Amino acid sequence: MSTLQATAHDTWLDQWIDAHFDEEVRFLQALVQVPTDTPPGNNAPHAERTASLLQAFGWQAEAYPVPQADVKAYGLQSLTNLIVRRHFGEGGRTIALNAHGDVVPPGEGWTHAPYGGEVVDGQLYGRAAAVSKSDFATYSFALRALEALVAQNEGHALKGSVELHFTYDEEFGGELGPGWLLKQGLTKPDLLIAAGFSYEVVTAHNGCLQMEVTVHGQMAHAAIPHTGIDALQGAVTILNALYAQNKIYQGTASGVPGIKHPYLNVGRIEGGTNTNVVPGKVVFKLDRRMIPEENPVEVEADIRRIIQDSASTFPGIRIEIKRLLLANALRPLPGNEQLVQTLQKHGEAVFGEPIPTSGTPLYT
Repeated sequence: MSTLQATAHDTWLDQWIDAHFDEEVRFLQALVQVPTDTPPGNNAPHAERTASLLQAFGWQAEAYPVPQADVKAYGLQSLTNLIVRRHFGEGGRTIALNAHGDVVPPGEGWTHAPYGGEVVDGQLYGRAAAVSKSDFATYSFALRALEALVAQNEGHALKGSVELHFTYDEEFGGELGPGWLLKQGLTKPDLLIAAGFSYEVVTAHNGCLQMEVTVHGQMAHAAIPHTGIDALQGAVTILNALYAQNKIYQGTASGVPGIKHPYLNVGRIEGGTNTNVVPGKVVFKLDRRMIPEENPVEVEADIRRIIQDSASTFPGIRIEIKRLLLANALRPLPGNEQLVQTLQKHGEAVFGEPIPTSGTPLYT
């Protein structure tokens, strides 16, 4: 395809997207209006709704329910992954566009209903409207535009295939989403673009270790606390050791642009039964972000050591440590140059400035 042809095709595709923008917004509104809070992770209904919407485009989404036992063991309620496959011609590669429909719960303080999908002053409000249900919409309408181009006999030279992968466990690590699809042999794309969240081409990201720590003590009445063992005080001892280690992490710098240093966050803690009872059990969950240079096995062993050593200084408590998630970091991969350069080229054409590559402290 000549440069002139490519430019003409780009213009045609842009015009098609502009002409169908209102329809795309309505599509996104419909996606936002079906909750996908994770936890609890009851996301199969959203996949069903998405498949129905895609059917209106003439597509039959392949639905792949993850076995319920696996879903429950993962801490979720229901999960169905979707694949849409569109083939354009022999001899080309397959590129997959992956986005996730799940999102963390909305919390408080919303000025608009989190599942309303309202459009006010040109802004669409709703949980997951940005990350990543908007990608469901942009991927779908980009593919529709490409099919329309072929139908106009303007894209007769197109080769290869495009797959849409709509999955629902990114907030829990992706093992039952993209990871599960790959392990089941349901897809094997040559190239992949994942959910976008910046004006950079992201070629690396952090890894993530999530753990649940249970501190067992012995309940007692608050009037006679010496007859019990305070699990909360024991947990505080462990937490202080973890937070002290978190400060040390700041001295370890990553060599990947966009990624600074490892860090640890304790995001959830629960325990005790009443104000007049010495807590007999406390559970907390931690999130340890790993830079690409770190070894996940060594990181987990170190976290376990810190927890066990600090717990040993508080007599009487017993601890349980459970790994919830271990997601490896993404490093810049050999063979991605053509895709990266293509994204940079077209990104610069749209935004009028060079598009850099970068890593991100997120994981996906």
